Parts: sequence; C-alpha cells; structure tokens
Amino acid sequence: MGWKAAQKLIHHWKILRGDNVVVTRGKDRGETGVIKRVIRSQNRVIVEGKNLVKKHIKQGQGHEGGIFTVEAPLHVSNVQVLDPVTGKPCKVGIKYLEDGAKVRVSRGQGASGSIIPRPEILKIRTTPRPTIVGPKDTPIDLVKEKTYDAKTGKGMPDL
Repeated sequence: MGWKAAQKLIHHWKILRGDNVVVTRGKDRGETGVIKRVIRSQNRVIVEGKNLVKKHIKQGQGHEGGIFTVEAPLHVSNVQVLDPVTGKPCKVGIKYLEDGAKVRVSRGQGASGSIIPRPEILKIRTTPRPTIVGPKDTPIDLVKEKTYDAKTGKGMPDL
C-alpha cells in the first residue's frame, strides 16, 4: 500500500462485525445483510450473501478445483447501518451516557436517535480466559494489598 492509500484508511470505525446494514451501491443496492468480516487494512467489509462473484480455483493437494461463488468485499462507503427503530439506513454517531459508557447512536435525516446495540457476536470470546492459576500469575493476596494511600502519601518513592 502506498502512502496516499494509507492516508485514506479509516482510523475510528463505526461499523462492526455483526451489524445489520443495507447496501447503498452496486448490483445488490437496497438489500440488507449482516456484516460477516471487516477488512480494516482496505476499508472494506464482507456482507453475508451479497456481492457474490464467481471464483475459478485450481485443483491442488487436499481440495477440489472448479468454479465457486464467493462473497467479494464491498467498500465501507457503500453500506449503511440500519436504524434499530425505523429500519432505515442511518449514519452512526457516538455518545456518552450518564454513567460514562460509550455507545453508538443513529443520526442523520429521519433517524430516531436511538442507541445501536453492540452485536452479540462480538461479546463471544474466541479463546476463553484461563481459570487455572499459572506459575507466572501474581497471587490474589498481593494483588489486593493496598500499597499507596493518596491522603497520607504513604507508598510514594522518595525523589
């Protein structure tokens, strides 16, 4: 990737894997689907069952060859998130709730302004957290030990 293409990369993504989106450009214009994969290095997303293309695959060791139908990536500017209340395409904004939680909200013309929920698929961990204490884990009594008191300044190093 050249430096000009690297400048155009999206740094703060508002579209996530598992979002319900509508395709706004291309041969599947107006159809809705769920985002299957996000390719951040290319500013592209793959939508389930949309933008299908024929791919010719040569036969090799362990797999058959032939012509397969696969989902091609769409540019992120060609899809819009669906408003959960109205069911129409909307832009995505960010708001902070009273408790400090950061949430996505629908915005734009005709948008309800409601919170767009985080997709359930992102809440599932691919690798479970370890439950067994390992040799390099810090013991829990050392973790809970209070080593600094803000009021008295106890625990500050002498500089």
